[in-house]
Amino acid sequence: MQRVEAGKRTYSVFLIPDEGGYAVEVPALPGCFTQGATRAEALANAREAIRVHIRGLEKDGEPVPVETERPATELVEV
Repeated sequence: MQRVEAGKRTYSVFLIPDEGGYAVEVPALPGCFTQGATRAEALANAREAIRVHIRGLEKDGEPVPVETERPATELVEV
């Protein structure tokens, strides 16, 4: 669930190991992607990507999606 404090939003991100670094996806914000060489860099880049994505939505008069439920991950053996 999204927590909103003093204008702040909270979003889940997926950190996906990718060629020596991490790709980052923000499921609640379709089209919001970034990457980083380390987890810390990937998370910092995710914060900036989310800010830029939200500003773009607001500028275009589009609604800003709210994360109402956290994505779940499970391991599935096949």
